[in-house]
Amino acid sequence: MSTHDHPHRNLGLNWPSFPRRRSAAHAAATSVETHTAWAYAFASLRLLMGAVFLWAFLDKTFGFGYATTSGRGWVDGGSPTKGFLSGVAAGPMESTFHSWAGDAWADWLFMAGLLGVGLALVAGVGLRLAAAAGTALMALMWIAEWPPAKHLSDGSLSMSTNPVVDYHVIYAVALIVLALASAGDTLGAGGWWARLPFVRRHTWLR
Repeated sequence: MSTHDHPHRNLGLNWPSFPRRRSAAHAAATSVETHTAWAYAFASLRLLMGAVFLWAFLDKTFGFGYATTSGRGWVDGGSPTKGFLSGVAAGPMESTFHSWAGDAWADWLFMAGLLGVGLALVAGVGLRLAAAAGTALMALMWIAEWPPAKHLSDGSLSMSTNPVVDYHVIYAVALIVLALASAGDTLGAGGWWARLPFVRRHTWLR
């Protein structure tokens, strides 16, 4: 009886080890695949966001006939901020924005913000700076449109679709998430940028 029992005991001890090894390998492979999928998802979002900012800069600079009328671009002598800021009709900074409309400093800061954030996102470098600058830009534009208002200063309906969360808030959150996720490391120069000596000394440049 002992001769017959011995191989059965060996089989009972050895068989369970094979599925455990396969499960561990499968879990590791799944983890790598998931990490890669997230990396490419964030990189795709980063590139799309970069395209949004760069398009806004190019359209306002050259007047492609979309948001900026042809012949009224920045290079034609038009002001990137005058139309928008002079049209502010609600909110606590209405008169302030009217006074800024068309000022050279406002034009330059606005356009520099669009270009800088757009280039940083496309290249995948300086995402923390881009997130800070982009969030500040989105916050000012949110205040200018002032979604909480039900009525404009002339008494007409504001047609606001949400009193708090609009696309400016979503863009700002997306910029912050991209910076926290180091989204420039995939399909971008983020990894190379992070290894530069001056960036390693000043991590806020990441």
